[in-house]
Amino acid sequence: MPLSLKRLVEPPSTPGLLLGTLFFAFSLAPSLVPRPLLLQGMVSGVSLTLGYAGGVAGRWLWGYLELPLPEPRTDRLIKLVATGVCVAVAAWFLWQAGEWQNGLRVLMGMEEETGIRPFSVGIFTLLVFGALLLLARIVEQTAVVLSRRLQESIPRRISNALGVALALSLFWTLTEGVVLSAGLTLADRSYQSLDALIGDDLEPPVAPLRSGSAASLVPWEDLGRQGRSFVTSGPTAEDISTFLGESAMEPIRVYVGLNAAGDPESRAQLAMEELHRVGAFQRSVLLLVTPTGTGWVDPPAILPMEYLNRGDIATVAAQYSYLSSPLALLAEAAYGAETARALFLEVYRHWASLPPGDRPALYLHGVSLGALNSSLSFDLQDILADPFQGVLWSGPPFRTETWSRATRDRDPDSPAWLPRYREGRVVRFMNQDGGLDEFDTPWGPLRIAYLQHASDPITFFSVDSFFREPEWMEEPRGPDVSPDLRWYPVVTGLQLAADMLVGGAPPGFGHTFAVEHYLEAWVALTEPEGWSEEEVARLRAFLVKLEEGLVEREED
Repeated sequence: MPLSLKRLVEPPSTPGLLLGTLFFAFSLAPSLVPRPLLLQGMVSGVSLTLGYAGGVAGRWLWGYLELPLPEPRTDRLIKLVATGVCVAVAAWFLWQAGEWQNGLRVLMGMEEETGIRPFSVGIFTLLVFGALLLLARIVEQTAVVLSRRLQESIPRRISNALGVALALSLFWTLTEGVVLSAGLTLADRSYQSLDALIGDDLEPPVAPLRSGSAASLVPWEDLGRQGRSFVTSGPTAEDISTFLGESAMEPIRVYVGLNAAGDPESRAQLAMEELHRVGAFQRSVLLLVTPTGTGWVDPPAILPMEYLNRGDIATVAAQYSYLSSPLALLAEAAYGAETARALFLEVYRHWASLPPGDRPALYLHGVSLGALNSSLSFDLQDILADPFQGVLWSGPPFRTETWSRATRDRDPDSPAWLPRYREGRVVRFMNQDGGLDEFDTPWGPLRIAYLQHASDPITFFSVDSFFREPEWMEEPRGPDVSPDLRWYPVVTGLQLAADMLVGGAPPGFGHTFAVEHYLEAWVALTEPEGWSEEEVARLRAFLVKLEEGLVEREED
């Protein structure tokens, strides 16, 4: 029995449109970061579809329970009034949407947008809604066809249930096995090609203290795109000396690309050989960085440490993927943690074998997915007898267990967006306004610091936000969260999920971290010798200027 074309093109449900219109209106309200036009249209289209589905389901349940329906005349009046209210609400939200988005942009120091945004958002919304509605009706008609075929041999109610289950299973298989698989394959090939690409403007480093140089054990071609960028950037000894007005050392940068060895253990061993080659364990500081999914190391995170330590520092990182962080988390979630742990164990075991007075201060760092994998690289029980100095994790994803535990068990008088945990003896949090030094109790020998923004959806998204208001929305709110932000069931969760795809926030907001905040974090965490407040302020101004002119950020 063929699909019913009439059913595919029949007018939409009135109750569905009424509830869907409200969901559409709520989706236009501001969330954590400004949304581009296309993404706003997609969020609004999905919200309209979800509301529509809820209205259709409610109408079906009402009829299934055989509840009384109003008289036709009363029913028409109710629909007319409800339609007028919904249209008025949607029109007001649509008119305010541009102002709300510009309010967020002003809050984050961005230029305001102009143009026909309300009209464009409405068009994109209808296109998304129409496509999803058509897909839902195809699934429905498939279920009808299957159930009618099954009724020839089994009871009607059972065949209806099986028809729905088989239709959903069929489309899920097609989506996951064909569409999603093809998408991941295409993304994998694209990112792999991009990772292998060597820019015409890049040459292998001349300094032997950098991976990829002629003296390195890691070939230039095997560093990957982000690794080549990492080892060819950053200050030289001359740059640091010029700023300080005194002699400085050449910073060490070690990087092992994904193609340099076949598995995490082999890459970790190669990294250790490279660290021994360059004399990294003879430096005063050793910084172990876990990169993001593509292998990216955030430049503003490393620059302050190289200047604060007058070049007397070695930084090491190992690539575990060339996919963007969301895709890496989807396709190979465990691989990043395995690589981070393999490298940590190699480094820590050798570091712990050295006499305390003859080994460098050891710190860990990671941003975004790198922070998550870095937190999984060691077990506190294994290092308590001989702890390393500390970690700085910026923008930890909401799935990070150590972050979640500290936030959940925070002191009652501290907000969720800037927790205070057990008097700050081990774990401390900061944002763009500071926070690491605001404790009366001393920081212990192992120091864990989180740098986060209240406007970061990757940190503050949660599945619970679909059904209840998150704690970080309570007053007082973070300094970078819009006062117009409101919680709406289902819609707010969808908005936050979409916000995680947005990478356009300026430094100091959202999921982008500014060099001056990294500097403040490293100063509090490491307490470098020989730096007065005036000298730190001069370095801050210098690094901010350097970041504005030279640092290229990744949209990961």
